[in-house]
Amino acid sequence: MREFSLEFPLAYGSLTASAIFRAQPEDFQVDEDLGYLPSGIGEHVFLHVCKRGENTAWVAGKIAELAGVNINDVGYCGRKDRHAVTAQWFSVYLPKAPEPDWSLINSSTIQVLSASRHQHKLRRGEHKQNHFVIRLRDVQASDHQQLKQRIDTVFEKGVPNYFGEQRFGLGGNNLHEAEAILVQGKRYKDKQKRGLMLSAARAYLFNLVLAARVKANNWTVVMGGEVNGCPSGPLWGRGRPLVSGEQGEFEANVLVDWASWCDGLEHAGLSQERRPLQLFARSPQYEWNDNDLVLRFSLDAGEFATSILHELFVLQIQTTDVPTTV
Repeated sequence: MREFSLEFPLAYGSLTASAIFRAQPEDFQVDEDLGYLPSGIGEHVFLHVCKRGENTAWVAGKIAELAGVNINDVGYCGRKDRHAVTAQWFSVYLPKAPEPDWSLINSSTIQVLSASRHQHKLRRGEHKQNHFVIRLRDVQASDHQQLKQRIDTVFEKGVPNYFGEQRFGLGGNNLHEAEAILVQGKRYKDKQKRGLMLSAARAYLFNLVLAARVKANNWTVVMGGEVNGCPSGPLWGRGRPLVSGEQGEFEANVLVDWASWCDGLEHAGLSQERRPLQLFARSPQYEWNDNDLVLRFSLDAGEFATSILHELFVLQIQTTDVPTTV
């Protein structure tokens, strides 16, 4: 059985500081920004929902149940973290049926903030940005001035744009499922779940290429053969690779042992795409509250806040009864 390491190299050297991460849901706050407001007319109802400690798919199921529709008639832009307080948008296809009393879904962990109609269903990755407020508790650092310099460097120069571990499932389980689909021919009746597994496979191949670029210390450099004008990596699919020359050869060498995955993704009907190697936090701010550090920044859709945090701290996760360290 193939092993999948989820440890990817850091850009700015080993970590010298630690912090407690997500001791409570309020420590990780996310506000999803569509980049537009619902028009007020259309066959879909857009719900702006605040949830605390709940899974996005579970909330979508509760909405479908209340509306009396199939779960496939409920759309959302992305699966927001469960161990967090998040405000995100859902769409419900209700072309003719009367709307239910949306407040009936409210509970101690779910609150419908607004409801308005719009012309189309929400799709994955459709939103513009996510706005984060993150509290890191009980920061321990051997040199606070060095930590400050590292935070400033991360916000100024960016970090490797890795896909976060949540894309790969608990213990990398999504990657084992992807292997079963791409190599062993496993079939899925649930097309949405199958799509998640294939997305995890593409993300992992991208991370492998980015990790190799970080090790080579050229992840911020435009190599020969790049087509985007900025450093990028592959999201694998059918068609000829979108880069050539030096960069094409580099990526081919990194992925030489993953030919079965590349071939499987091509046959799955996905198209070649590129993703930037650098992630820059937008409008970054930070402040100290005794030994706690509060970070505020925004990221574009598809970017992961944990990629920034992993460049700053050894994170002691306390979302379970047994703390873990990453």
